[in-house]
Amino acid sequence: MKNNNNNQTGIVFPVSYKVLLPDVVTSIHMELFDEAQIEYLKSDEVVKIALPLKQNFGRTEKIEEDFFRTGVIFEVNSLEKTEKGIQVSVKLTERVDVKDFKKEDDLLWADYDLSPDLDDLDEKSREEMLGYIKKISGEVSSKFTGGQQYQKIIEEFHDLNALIVYLSQFLQLPVNERYELLEMRSVKERSLRFLDHMLKHKEMIQLQMQISEKFSERANRYYRESVLREQLKAIQEELNEGKEENSKKEPDYLSKIEEAGMPPEIKEAALEEYRKLEDQGPNKFDYNIIRNYLDLLVQLPWKKEEAKATDLEEARRILNERHYGLQKVKDRIIQHLAVMQLNKNKKGSILLLVGPPGTGKTSLGKSIAEALGREYTRISLGGVRDESEIRGHRRTYVGAMPGRIIQSIRKAGHSNPVMVLDEVDKLMSGGFHGDPSSALLEVLDPEQNATFTDHYLDLPYDLSDVFFIATANSLESIPGPLLDRMEVISISSYTMEEKFHIGKDHLLPAVLEEHGLKADQLVLEDSVLKKIISDYTLEAGVRGLKKQLAALARVTSEKIVSNKGEQPFKVREEDLEEVLGRQVSRHEKAQSDNPPGVVTGLAWTPVGGEILFIEATDMPGNGNVILTGKLGEVMKESARISLSLLKSRLPLNTFNFKEKDLHIHVPSGAVPKDGPSAGIALFTALASLVTGNKVDSRLAMTGEITLRGAVLPIGGLKEKLLGAQRAGIKKVLIPKDNLVDLKEVPEEVKEQLSVVAVETIEDVLKETLGISLPRLEQMLLQKDGNARMLEAIEPPKNNLRREVI
Repeated sequence: MKNNNNNQTGIVFPVSYKVLLPDVVTSIHMELFDEAQIEYLKSDEVVKIALPLKQNFGRTEKIEEDFFRTGVIFEVNSLEKTEKGIQVSVKLTERVDVKDFKKEDDLLWADYDLSPDLDDLDEKSREEMLGYIKKISGEVSSKFTGGQQYQKIIEEFHDLNALIVYLSQFLQLPVNERYELLEMRSVKERSLRFLDHMLKHKEMIQLQMQISEKFSERANRYYRESVLREQLKAIQEELNEGKEENSKKEPDYLSKIEEAGMPPEIKEAALEEYRKLEDQGPNKFDYNIIRNYLDLLVQLPWKKEEAKATDLEEARRILNERHYGLQKVKDRIIQHLAVMQLNKNKKGSILLLVGPPGTGKTSLGKSIAEALGREYTRISLGGVRDESEIRGHRRTYVGAMPGRIIQSIRKAGHSNPVMVLDEVDKLMSGGFHGDPSSALLEVLDPEQNATFTDHYLDLPYDLSDVFFIATANSLESIPGPLLDRMEVISISSYTMEEKFHIGKDHLLPAVLEEHGLKADQLVLEDSVLKKIISDYTLEAGVRGLKKQLAALARVTSEKIVSNKGEQPFKVREEDLEEVLGRQVSRHEKAQSDNPPGVVTGLAWTPVGGEILFIEATDMPGNGNVILTGKLGEVMKESARISLSLLKSRLPLNTFNFKEKDLHIHVPSGAVPKDGPSAGIALFTALASLVTGNKVDSRLAMTGEITLRGAVLPIGGLKEKLLGAQRAGIKKVLIPKDNLVDLKEVPEEVKEQLSVVAVETIEDVLKETLGISLPRLEQMLLQKDGNARMLEAIEPPKNNLRREVI
């Protein structure tokens, strides 16, 4: 593409971190690797525009948003290929304003207008400005060795633009400020702006040199003091002075190293450090560093602990005594302990307890430690963003210390503690300080942790005897490689019955003890405790329940200390609002009647299951579908699938979709909702609307649907059925593939609910609306049979098969 008088067009060459001004000969680095670009760069038949970049400097393919709009036409004098691109000697000729970009043959071309400089400096002013800039550069260069050579070069410049381009390479100017110098048409304004940059640069150099001089003076003074202290120490030793009889004795590291039971290579390293310490004086810089390191070596438990036989019955008793319910979790833990007892050489044990907050994950770790007769230690990993928190700091850093793993081992005093890694899903992955979740990979890998190396310790330490128990609220944020190293044990939400027993048998006695109350000073009826659970807590665990019981205990403590009221203090249901405030939790309840178009669905939340209503209505329109209720993309897709499935499978002669608008809403409107499990509920709501048939208000449903009408399995069945039972639902439709999950559901819930498994939308329609339709495969068989009969009566013409619709 050539330039002509009617259409000024040129090819764009990106330039970064370079001040461009017209009528200047300079050298430009271009990140070009494409042969076509290089050929155009050599060609004299195209106009070449050097255009400054404002972003995406390292990206190979540039777009028009990456460039500023003012550039310079240039001519190539010579070019040289380098590993990082092309170094080009150019003559910058005319400044241009780019009007539009276009891409052709993978090259970026630009339409431009010429924009010459506004020469508003007379000859005298120009000479004075050149003198000012040269004077400031001379003052700066005089402070550096070899600066006179550069000053000679600067004195030879007689053009303002050329001098600005040359000096700008030594200034740390941001991209925007470099571009401003090119954008200014006024030579006077540009010169004054550059003069400001030079003055700022001069002040910064002077400040740095003053700081350097003060630092040098301080270092010299410190050196003189150090020499004098060494001389004083030598004089005192010569005169046998400076020693107090009651001074603190140095630790006997040699005997401690012998008694620590270190492996041979560790012992050799410890003795080497001890020899270094002996050669050092107490006033030496690294004396305390070596001493702290030796303290860690002799305090770490190096000796292997003998494996103790575990009494499984005692372990089960401890778990049952401290934790109500969680039968499956307890069985998994007992089985794990049994395997550890049979296989003495089993490498590391890593469990991951996953469940909602307040379900007893951390306390389970403490119970396991007691059942095994081992030391218990806990590390909180929530919010940890620094890899050195796990691996420690290298000893070369000031204030270095070992990581949390080694610190916990030292604190436990045994090589086989039960170590709880709390909130492992809340590690802050990646960043400037490394990735702590990646640092945990070696810790939690039984094949690698026998030689775990802490940065501070810098020696291998055997973690294979440590029983690691990690806890998490969710698996989503745990990296795959880390998750793969742990055995996952899921802890689900507590049922109302489980919360009641936990509150009565565990939490209430603990709260009374914490507040200095006796059991006969606060009386809580079972009905009151159940009302607190249902109306004043909204959680999957029991942490909120404990807070509410603590509030009752505080009120009781105040009455006892103030001698108000009679003892014992009895809490009645009508007193709860006065003591605990208004009801904080509200659960949806099944309605007495659902009109056509309204269906009850089931939802999973982090604090348990809930019912939700799917509402559908129609109005005159032109076939639009309106979705409200803060629905996510997956749920919106389920609504579209439901409508397509309804139109294709249900024979509707009375409902004209083209003349109606459909509106689907899911309360509550401010709560985000997403997921595919509302598929059959959305389909049933639309089917109920268009047929005019009501769906039983005591019937709820959950399941994903496909365009072929299949009902796919969902997750969180236990929580959803718990929510259905609490809301007063009597019958629930679930996918057939979820029948295996019913064994997770408590018996008291299954006794109160009629659970029906559905496999296709035909099953759904039969159970909800009483509509019987043939299944899709039957329709296809019938369709194929009709086609065969038609072929027998009238053979197809031209060998083309006729389809019967």
